[in-house]
This record gives sequence, structure tokens and C-alpha cells, in this order.
Amino acid sequence: MTEMVNPYAAPRAEVADVYGGEARVQPVKLLSSKGRIGRLRYLSYSLVGYLLFAIVVGVIVAIFASSLSSTLASLLPLLIVIPYFVFFTLLSIQRSHDMGWTGWTVLLCLIPLVSLVWVFNPGTKGVNRFGAPPPPNGVGVIIGALLLPVIAAIGILAAIALPAYQQYTVKAKAAQAAKP
Repeated sequence: MTEMVNPYAAPRAEVADVYGGEARVQPVKLLSSKGRIGRLRYLSYSLVGYLLFAIVVGVIVAIFASSLSSTLASLLPLLIVIPYFVFFTLLSIQRSHDMGWTGWTVLLCLIPLVSLVWVFNPGTKGVNRFGAPPPPNGVGVIIGALLLPVIAAIGILAAIALPAYQQYTVKAKAAQAAKP
């Protein structure tokens, strides 16, 4: 008599991993919600994307500000922010995948200071349910990620120094005007 096979039973054969026996790396796909991306690459790509966004907005406003009405010139940057927002969201989804979380956790970035988890939380080691680990970081990625604290420090210093310098020049002009 033949043995009855349950069609709903789990397979008994050994199944190889999709990526082979060893944990290889997967390629980085910038405009995809699939895959994983590490912390440094996330910081570097976010910074480069933001700088490109700022440059494009500055050029478009400089070109069209004099020829268009002020309302239309202020709407152009809003149209440009949509592709940047999509790019940043896709990067954040891949970063969530690296930590072993679903892409829906990106919605937590809307809560102030919670998005720092994406920067400080390390990714899972080896293969997780979202694929193989991201490739190792190159020199460009490391330099790009290290530029972020440098740019932030320059911005903080400028935010402190410029108002102080403006106040100093006002006082200096007032002191010159008071001299007989």
C-alpha cells in the first residue's frame, strides 16, 4: 500500500539558503525598498542627498526668482522636496531592514529624537530575514559620513558667531558715532 503524503506538511529535504551557505553581501540599491544599508552608508547617502537637494533648490530659486512671481518661486522647492523625501524614505526603510525591523518602523522617525535610533543602533550581523548584510564601507562612504559632524559643528559655530559678530559691529558703529 502507498504511503499517504500530507500536502500541507513541512518539507523534509534540506533547503539551501538563497544566498548560498555563507553570508555574502548584497548590492546596495539606492532607489529600492528592498535590501539593507549600514549606518555609515545611511549617513553618507543622506548627507549627499541633502546637499544635492539644497544645491538644486538654490539654483532653481536663483534662476527663477526674478522671472517668476514670488508664490511660484516658493512652490518650486516644495516640488523638489518630494523626490528627496522619497529617496530619504527608501534609505530609511533599508536601514530599518539592516536592524531587522520592517519598513513600517520608518514612521517612528516622525517622532522627534526617535530617528536617532537609525543612526546609533547597529545592524544585525550576518543574514537576517531581509537579506545578506550590506557591503563593507569604502573610503568615500566613510569620508561622507564623517562630514556630517564637521558640517554640524560649522553650523553650530556659525549660529553662535554670526549674531555675536553682528552685535559687535552694531556696538562698534555706535561707539564711532558717539565720538566727537
